Amino acid sequence: MRVIGTVGLPGSGKGEAAAVAEKDGVPVVTMGDVIRAECRDRGLDPAEHHGAIARALREENGPAAIAERSIPLIEDETAPEDAGTVLVDGLRAPVELERFRERFGDDFTLVAITAPFDLRAERLGERGRDDSDVDAEALRDREEREREFGMDEVIDAADVTIENTDSLASFRDRVRAVLHGDAGSDADAAATADPTGVEK
Repeated sequence: MRVIGTVGLPGSGKGEAAAVAEKDGVPVVTMGDVIRAECRDRGLDPAEHHGAIARALREENGPAAIAERSIPLIEDETAPEDAGTVLVDGLRAPVELERFRERFGDDFTLVAITAPFDLRAERLGERGRDDSDVDAEALRDREEREREFGMDEVIDAADVTIENTDSLASFRDRVRAVLHGDAGSDADAAATADPTGVEK
């Protein structure tokens, strides 16, 4: 059993990594879904209140609240004895990383997905899912909220880093290398090499 967590700023490619996992039959647990579900339970629009509810959950139930709610979902996916890999999309805070490493030990690998701001803004502008996707200042504000949770610290603590600056096909290959490779140095080598095996 392997649990792979992903961390990255908006537009870095976490959603695409999750899509690759799902296409390859790897179960995905999205931490943001925990927040969206709580928004709906409170009668709020997730698109407008996602950040506020994320903060509220942590204030009401402790800083690891979202990780704690995600763990049973992860365990449901890894319950079979022959369970392979599950991807956990969207760590943000150091306490979440600490909780997952505490629970899953050496079976947990953290993958940081990175890209420069301008490239991420361009991708989000093309996606246009909400106002922060098409407005650079709104995106900066959104990123600042993410950083307040300690996301930079989580990114720095990653076991593997994938720089998502090349083609989409190359990025997908790197994600697959991590999903289906061994955690640790082998996965790191796969993530920093292109599909032909040439180090970047």
